[in-house]
Amino acid sequence: MGNKTKKILVVDDEEDMAYFLKANLELEGEYEVITVTKGKDAFRTAAKHMPDLIMLDIKMPQVDGIQVLKKLKESPKTLRIPVIILSAKTDDATKIEAARLYDDHYITKPVQIEEIKSKIKEVLERYQA
Repeated sequence: MGNKTKKILVVDDEEDMAYFLKANLELEGEYEVITVTKGKDAFRTAAKHMPDLIMLDIKMPQVDGIQVLKKLKESPKTLRIPVIILSAKTDDATKIEAARLYDDHYITKPVQIEEIKSKIKEVLERYQA
């Protein structure tokens, strides 16, 4: 039963980064990756597809990752979806704000794909327990 493909929503305004994550995470067939490049589309997409995990960038035009995280955690439907922040923002204020809103992990860019895979596995295992 543990072989079910996990669904991951990647929210990143950098299309190259979104594509890189999708290509690398889908490589071994463990994950199905949905990507959106606008923060404003993130909540609707999450509510529609109910991913097992969300990878969320902070710095995006119009609607940023913190606003998306707030909306996800305010909705009973998406409240329990784990969120990993993947951002170039390294300042403590941003990290503290994200932690206050219940992100599950904060990874700063640039990052190795192996680190991302390991964090995803770790967070998903914690939520399955």
